[in-house]
Amino acid sequence: MLGKLRRLNQAVSEVALKESERLPSNERRRFLRSGLFTAGGAMVGGALGGLSPKLWASETQYPPEIPPWTRSLGPGVVSEPYGVPSPFEKDVIRRNVPWLTADKISSISFSPLQNLKGIITPNGLFFERHHAGRPEIDPQQHRLMIHGLVDRPIILSMEDLQRFPSVSQINFIECPANGGMEWRGAQLNSLQFLHGMVSCAEWTGVRLSTLLQEVGMKPEGKWLLAEGADGAAMTRSIPMEKALDDVIVAFAQNGEALRREQGYPIRLVVPGWEGNTHVKWLRRLEVGDKPWMQREETSKYTDLMSDGTAHGFTWVMEAKSVITSPCPENPVRGTGICQIEGLAWSGRGKVKAVDVSVDGGRNWQQAQLHEPVMSKSLTRFSLEWNWNGSPALLQSRVVDETGYVQPTLAQLKGVRGTNSIYHKNAIQTWQISGDGSVNNVQL
Repeated sequence: MLGKLRRLNQAVSEVALKESERLPSNERRRFLRSGLFTAGGAMVGGALGGLSPKLWASETQYPPEIPPWTRSLGPGVVSEPYGVPSPFEKDVIRRNVPWLTADKISSISFSPLQNLKGIITPNGLFFERHHAGRPEIDPQQHRLMIHGLVDRPIILSMEDLQRFPSVSQINFIECPANGGMEWRGAQLNSLQFLHGMVSCAEWTGVRLSTLLQEVGMKPEGKWLLAEGADGAAMTRSIPMEKALDDVIVAFAQNGEALRREQGYPIRLVVPGWEGNTHVKWLRRLEVGDKPWMQREETSKYTDLMSDGTAHGFTWVMEAKSVITSPCPENPVRGTGICQIEGLAWSGRGKVKAVDVSVDGGRNWQQAQLHEPVMSKSLTRFSLEWNWNGSPALLQSRVVDETGYVQPTLAQLKGVRGTNSIYHKNAIQTWQISGDGSVNNVQL
């Protein structure tokens, strides 16, 4: 080991001397007088003295050696007119479960939560849900019709729509089936496949209340029907109280036009409500006096209870949290300090607190919430944990600003039974084994 340190010190000194030849003469003289090129070798040796032989071997090539990418010129600007991720990030992609749906045109992709930082989901990684495939829409030909119980029905082009005042707001969207495969037992050993049907973005568009004011609603107008231009003509009924609250007709996501799979050229954003109400490829809004009870609000997207009855409308996504590291895709790498990180959100407002347990819920510690903490948005949390190599059971539990506490799986099943698919927001348990691997288990 000492021999390696001496060789490294010598190598660092040689590199430093060689690199100093690039300096102006006065700066090179100052550098040589300082003796930093010899002290640098000693500092490197001292800093690396505590590293394991494995880590030592993996980190001694660059530096002190000059890597090949420093010895050549790279592509110039606009070599890629629309930026793409590094090829070394090629595995950070949306994925789907082929057997989950009968066909890809009615399938779902999952966002790689285990690889994401911050609260904004990149547009290319935002989860997607199609009911009849993704339509290709020419924005020049697309129109939004607003009619029904209104005084002045209108048909808007994209240009017409974008002449109205616009707003930007950061909100999550979550499919109500997120985690829905796990009601009867643990099925998939993956954060991405278990909880990846939630994503968060900055949306820009026109408030729906502004458009409804433009057309003038009749007093009996209490409901709104939103219809998409996809092959399924996806439709959902929305009560007028919500429509006039915080709903927007969005045409941009994270600073650019909506991606095609996210509803290009326009979609609804219904903050805090289940994803299917955020109707994509929006083409029609009709004001009525009662809900329309379409397919997606009768045979689908209803919650079956333990006695066989079904809830009617369950729009709000209740508070939920999940630990994103460690997780099955991010195992614990050795004993010592381990940063437990995760995401929390609530469809009713802001996250108030998140607690973390390492012993399956017997004891809890309050995690740190990372700013910004915003209403109906993802919130990051973390807790420093000193892992001693013993098996552990990691859990997180969110409390939102209304006082709602994320339930245990037993509590949720006690009310809902096991026949449902939707709105499974129970506490997730990750089992840490002695070798640091992580598995999905249910308590």
